[in-house]
Amino acid sequence: MEAFKKIEALLSEIENSDVTTLDKLEAFRIQYLGTKNSIKPLFAEMRNVPNEQKKDFGQALNNLKNAAEQKFNSLKESIEQNAADNEKSSLDLSLPSETNLLGSRHPVSLVMNHMINIFEKIGFVVEEEREIEDDWHNFTAMNTPDDHPARDMQDTFYLKNSVTNLLRTHTSSVQARVMTKQEPPIRIIAPGRVYRNETISARSHCQFHQIEGLYIDKNVSFADMKQTLLYFAKEMYGPKTDIRLRPSYFPFTEPSAEVDVWMGTDTDTTKRLTKGTGWLEVLGCGMVDPKVLENCKIDPEVYSGYAFGIGIERSAMQKYDISDIRLLFENDTRFLKQFSSAL
Repeated sequence: MEAFKKIEALLSEIENSDVTTLDKLEAFRIQYLGTKNSIKPLFAEMRNVPNEQKKDFGQALNNLKNAAEQKFNSLKESIEQNAADNEKSSLDLSLPSETNLLGSRHPVSLVMNHMINIFEKIGFVVEEEREIEDDWHNFTAMNTPDDHPARDMQDTFYLKNSVTNLLRTHTSSVQARVMTKQEPPIRIIAPGRVYRNETISARSHCQFHQIEGLYIDKNVSFADMKQTLLYFAKEMYGPKTDIRLRPSYFPFTEPSAEVDVWMGTDTDTTKRLTKGTGWLEVLGCGMVDPKVLENCKIDPEVYSGYAFGIGIERSAMQKYDISDIRLLFENDTRFLKQFSSAL
């Protein structure tokens, strides 16, 4: 029958196709598998085939279509393999390899990682939490209710159309979340980015980084805190480092103190950093206020603790003699490349 002969002729064309390039492969696809391919008209001849032969004719058409698809896939695989072999044979293995350009860690990351390592050596565990916080964990749990004057100390970024969700102003909110879900003893450090609505200048920015520490257990004393911070100062600034504690105020600690390290006045750099006093303020600290423990469902009659907070940018600026805090946030590669050797 004429229709069957057409199928046999197309099948022979397909099987004997010699395709060696991508252009010819595309022409093959269009001719036998495209929307207006050579096989499609044969389906229209089904109506002219006697009923007793329709089944065989339909199977022959499907076999023809499958043969075209298999031939196309086979040709494509062969062409791609030949291209890969040719590419390999053209490689000159004696040529020198390309130099891998390595980046460098940010000075803030360098200082933060160093501080984390110091505290991990004495049993502090790193805890991280969300940067978008709610008012309770950021303020109320830390003994700063709505009418507390301490809220005026921190200009806060609130989310649009919200008076309860905000960008955290300190990582103390991490402490609050840990205390509400973990029984003492608690010994953690909370590194992370914080935000305050401050004027950007050479010495201040609206975003910066902190590491806050918290230790809660039975019979924790102010002396324990001082010894921990002295250990930190000697590890951070050198074994001969001296510290002093000055009375201060924080709503979540009582008593509270500022910690200074002795930098001396031997050089112009230390004079500038210490404003001529020789002492550089590095962190705030204090004994956790009993009200904070109560807010977080910890019995202040049984447990006590201390907390401290360290500004990373200030330490990075001191360590690497950086005069402008804005350099730490501008992502200028010329500035960052200076720290490649500090990895």
